[in-house]
Amino acid sequence: MATVLYIDDDPGIRRLAAKALARRGHDVTVAEGGAEGVALAAADRFDIVAVDHYMPGMDGLETLAALRALPDAPSVVYVTGSEEGRIAIAALRAGAADYVVKTVGEDFFDLLDAAFEQVIARATLERGKADAEAGLRASNDRLEALLSEVNHRVANSLQIVSAMVRMQSNALSDDSARAALEDTQRRISAIAQVHRRLYTGGDVESVDMREYLSALVDELAQTWSSADLPRDLKLVADPIRLPTDRAVSLGVIVTELVSNACKYAYPAGSGEIRIALQMEGKELFLLAVEDDGVGLSGEIAPGGTGIGTKLIRAMAQSLQSIVEYDPGHRGTRATLKAGVR
Repeated sequence: MATVLYIDDDPGIRRLAAKALARRGHDVTVAEGGAEGVALAAADRFDIVAVDHYMPGMDGLETLAALRALPDAPSVVYVTGSEEGRIAIAALRAGAADYVVKTVGEDFFDLLDAAFEQVIARATLERGKADAEAGLRASNDRLEALLSEVNHRVANSLQIVSAMVRMQSNALSDDSARAALEDTQRRISAIAQVHRRLYTGGDVESVDMREYLSALVDELAQTWSSADLPRDLKLVADPIRLPTDRAVSLGVIVTELVSNACKYAYPAGSGEIRIALQMEGKELFLLAVEDDGVGLSGEIAPGGTGIGTKLIRAMAQSLQSIVEYDPGHRGTRATLKAGVR
């Protein structure tokens, strides 16, 4: 059973409509004009409202507009004359859910009843769809909040681990062991930066690489600089967003390449190290880390455990790419081209 409001200025039609629609199982309220109908619809909730077009004072289209302006507006079936297709189209464009041509006899009420059923069924489906979408949005909001909190806690935990590794390296007297732990600490910091960006940003699935690399390069500059030997790191980056796992891989690669340049590029003093991240077309990005130092075949060969080289290779493989070195560059120029997804 549907609750129906029937608005018509003709008292005879109102009486017929009340009886005919009641026989068809509806709970019917009638109104003698648009103003009364709108007042009743504002005061009570109706499943559907039928509105006649020709009414003095406030006609059907004006009544329709007033009904549509109500909070939680009811569905409206518009009633027109047999030769009034233009009016029916105007009513549909103004927000009526359906229209029925008024005729004499029970056929009119059969058509009106069928229109009510279709409109109510459609409204029920639309409400269900809206409720489902609202539920999905709420669920996504909860999941994003949870992921954000997880990233916050992961970043904090990694910072604690990084601090512990730094404390341990400071306590060592063996230079090679201390250097190895310091490298580990920098790698942990690079990953922590990703999770910090995911926590503070609005997107928990991707990372703004310009912001991320800017913070990462600043940390590396502070780490490798001293009063006697400042490090000049220059970053140019497009505003590229990468998925979290790809951002982590790229961050580790940048950390390793910049650290190698800081260690080996300028044995006689300080020099510039440039980091660039740029889009190549629509689906690829290009990373370049370069210096103007002694180069790979310079005066001092890179030392260490080789873990950094293995890490660079492994992270590049995770991006379905490789790091290449430009033999024509006067210093060292390492590049990597990979997809944004």
